Amino acid sequence: MTRVGVMTFLHNDNYGSILQAWALQQTLMDMGYEAVHIDYAPSQKEKIRNLLTSGNSPRLILEGMRKKSATGKMHGGFDEFRSKNIRTTAPCRDRAALAAAAKAMDVLVCGSDQIWSPVWLNPAYFLDFSDKPKVSYAPSLGVKEMPKAGKQRKIARLVKGFSALSVREQEGAALLKRMAGVEAAVMPDPVMLVGRSAWESLMETEHAGERYILCYFIGDDPAYWETVRAEAEKENCAVRVIPRTEGARSAGYPLEENVPPQRWLSLIGHAAHVVTDSFHGATFSAILNRPCTIVRRYREDDPESKNSRIDQLLRSLNVTDLEAPDWQAVNCTLEQNAQKAKAWLKDAVNQAKP
Repeated sequence: MTRVGVMTFLHNDNYGSILQAWALQQTLMDMGYEAVHIDYAPSQKEKIRNLLTSGNSPRLILEGMRKKSATGKMHGGFDEFRSKNIRTTAPCRDRAALAAAAKAMDVLVCGSDQIWSPVWLNPAYFLDFSDKPKVSYAPSLGVKEMPKAGKQRKIARLVKGFSALSVREQEGAALLKRMAGVEAAVMPDPVMLVGRSAWESLMETEHAGERYILCYFIGDDPAYWETVRAEAEKENCAVRVIPRTEGARSAGYPLEENVPPQRWLSLIGHAAHVVTDSFHGATFSAILNRPCTIVRRYREDDPESKNSRIDQLLRSLNVTDLEAPDWQAVNCTLEQNAQKAKAWLKDAVNQAKP
């Protein structure tokens, strides 16, 4: 059986990250491969080394520490979900351990999520630690604008060694074409490769009969709450908040504390309406057929804007918003996109394996 090693974010305690990791592994296993996540949990020394060699700004480390301090207490259940649902190698704390783990694999696959973001570039997520055959499945660059010249050169060099290349957004494919002269297919996020029934099987079974608006924000814009108040008045129902920011904690609505991934799914799946600035919040609203108001987290002229993720989601579903779409048409499009993407992925792995 072909052994596939997968590289993605496993330890940032983000709902979308952990659920897309599960979905990609599940998809590969359903195809008949032995799929195992390479458990990259870099040491502090490894993080500093990457900071010094990848052209990242020191402010990113400080900002990341600030956000973790502000939101770390607001989550729960990620370790348990990983332990129960994600098949992994032993923890890899540095590049030597990554290289050793890769030796046991026939093919390496990196993706999805923002593992290729030029804002915080880490060559490990381009699989540069191994000479094994490499496939990228829908990693996101997350930005529309070209990174600085130094990072452009690094990314151009890193993507040259792939036998099959795909990204999650059209904007990312265009950037790779301009930076490296390579063609990348555009593929849906792995969570869209798994059917609705599979996600429902992971959900906690509660909230039935209770009407509420679910709020899940990663940004901390006070204007978000004006949208929430208007939606609550229109829907005439309660509001629940999964807090990721201090602003969410002080908004005055009931909080859902320490929410594990399966409860996060359930809260979306049973909501009367979802209001979110999160790509995966919007994506799961679509998969679970929940009306969703998407608020933009970034100004369109912000060079670090990640709005392209939302733009690609709406394009891929052939809708302009998710507030009241034709759900039958959305479901049909999701199924068609999933079948095409799974065919691409299977062909890419089969052609890459020795």
